[in-house]
Amino acid sequence: MVTGWFAGEGDDFRLLGTRCSNCASVFFPREDAHCRNPGCAGGDLEEVPLSRRGRVWSYTDSRYRPPSPYVTDPELPWEPYALIAVELESEALVVLGQAVPGVTVADLTVGMEVEVVPGVLHEDAATIWTTWQWRPTGVAA
Repeated sequence: MVTGWFAGEGDDFRLLGTRCSNCASVFFPREDAHCRNPGCAGGDLEEVPLSRRGRVWSYTDSRYRPPSPYVTDPELPWEPYALIAVELESEALVVLGQAVPGVTVADLTVGMEVEVVPGVLHEDAATIWTTWQWRPTGVAA
């Protein structure tokens, strides 16, 4: 888990971004040092929960095992997964993330509604690393 990037569980699960008090730009991943908007003189950055739902802006699949630092067990066969770029309209930004297990590129279309849910990035005997994933609305967990 990356501290400060998301919080909550179930229907309360949200990605966390930051908003500039001067220009109202929203950032994810969060920005805590300075406003990244080149046209802004800067302002205070406050944490804001991002929209839970958005629309598929683009998607693809990961057909090969990524190199380090991606965590994967080289002893297990590689299983492709779908990556989705989701447009959050009210924040005016696009957030990339994995699709929930079982959702493939064949299940996705540009413009379809998806929602952010908690997911497992990797786990071993001692730790479960959590992340966010995108799930088409109306699909059971």
